Amino acid sequence: MNAVQLALLGSGLFFIIGMLTGLWKHCCMISSPDTQVPVYVYICHRTALMYSLACLILFEFAQRSVWSEVANQMAVIVSIFFFAAAVASYAIHGWLRDTDNQLRRPHVLGVKHVYSRVVSLFVLLLVVGELGGFLILFAGWLRSFWVI
Repeated sequence: MNAVQLALLGSGLFFIIGMLTGLWKHCCMISSPDTQVPVYVYICHRTALMYSLACLILFEFAQRSVWSEVANQMAVIVSIFFFAAAVASYAIHGWLRDTDNQLRRPHVLGVKHVYSRVVSLFVLLLVVGELGGFLILFAGWLRSFWVI
């Protein structure tokens, strides 16, 4: 599967996840006496929908990048991997209802505590992966008309 197809696949899968988490959000609302939704259920829903659109941006830039197919594939794969890792972390916190801020110390996962260094490393890798993946595609597009 090439980079363009992977990006479009990612978009479709995140859109489906967004719709399913919207159903989850609705079920939480109707089953709650005060119609409140766990914070991370709401965040998971919005993020999945946002990442479905972000994958369309990857799709467009992957089509226009002049880099090799392998470079474009890796850029898309890394970006989508970290998009999925973020959505998964939000879904886990939403399911566990263990926090309303996953970056508040002490970091929790259910009834367990997570080392701050692990959370910091995850956030750093997330930023580098998402931003780096897109920057590769963006640079590939810029290279098509402007020498960088």
